[in-house]
Amino acid sequence: MRVDLVTLFPELFVPFLDVSFLGKARSQGVLQVRLKNPREFGLGKHKSVDDTPYGGGSGMVLRVDCLVHTMEALDAEAGDRAHRILLSPQGIPYHQRKAVELSTRPALMLICGRYEGPDARISRYVDEEISLGDFVMIGGEVAAMAILESVVRLLPGVLGNEASTREESHSLELGGLLEYPHYTRPLVFRGDEVPEILRRGNHAAIAAWRYQQAREVTARRRPELLAAHDVAHPPPPKQPRGRRNSPSTPTTSGGGGL
Repeated sequence: MRVDLVTLFPELFVPFLDVSFLGKARSQGVLQVRLKNPREFGLGKHKSVDDTPYGGGSGMVLRVDCLVHTMEALDAEAGDRAHRILLSPQGIPYHQRKAVELSTRPALMLICGRYEGPDARISRYVDEEISLGDFVMIGGEVAAMAILESVVRLLPGVLGNEASTREESHSLELGGLLEYPHYTRPLVFRGDEVPEILRRGNHAAIAAWRYQQAREVTARRRPELLAAHDVAHPPPPKQPRGRRNSPSTPTTSGGGGL
C-alpha cells in the first residue's frame, strides 16, 4: 500500500513512521509513505499557503491552489491517482468498517488541514472527508496518524498474527460489539482473581462466556452498539414447544370424497 501525506509539518511524521509496526511495514515493503509540503507550491518570498477569508472573520484559510498542486504533483510522481481523504471536523465519523474498506485500496492520500481549514473549493478535488469525532484539533496530522495506524495494522503480515484483528472491538467477527475482557498472570492481584472459567480449558464454555462478557461491556459503555448488533444479528426464533397427546391428523368420515 502507498500512503501520501499532504502536510505543512512533515517532520511530525518522521519518528511516528520509523517505530513499531509502521516501521516494520515500511522495512518489509508492505507500506510506502511519501510526504509533501504544500509550501513547495507556496507564493512569494515566504512561500505563503494561506490568506485572509473573503467576507471577513478570524484566522487564515489554506489556499486551494497550493493544496491541489501538491495533490496533483504526488499523483503525477506515482503515475496513478490515490484515493484522496481530507481530514476535517466536518467529515463523516471514522469507524472500523471504514478502516477495513481503506485497507483494501492500493493508494491513499491524507490531506491535513491547519488554521481555519482549507478553502471550501477543496471538496471538489477530494474523494471524501473524514473526522475522528466531534471535536477540533490544531491540525489534521494527529488524525492522519490515527487513520494510518488503524489501516496499516489490517494489512497482511503486519501484525504477525492475523487472528489479532478478528475478535476485537468493532470487528465483524464480534458483530460490532466491544471486546470481552482479557486476563494474564498473576492469577491473583490484590484479591482480584482471574475468572475460573478461563482456567478450565473448556473452549466452548470460554467462547460463550466471552460473548456474554462482550454484550455486557457493550451494554454498559456503548448501548447503541448493542442495539445495532441485536438488529443485525437477531436471535433465532424459538421453536414452539410440542403439545402432549396432540390429536392425530383428522380423517373424513364416510366413503364419499369431494
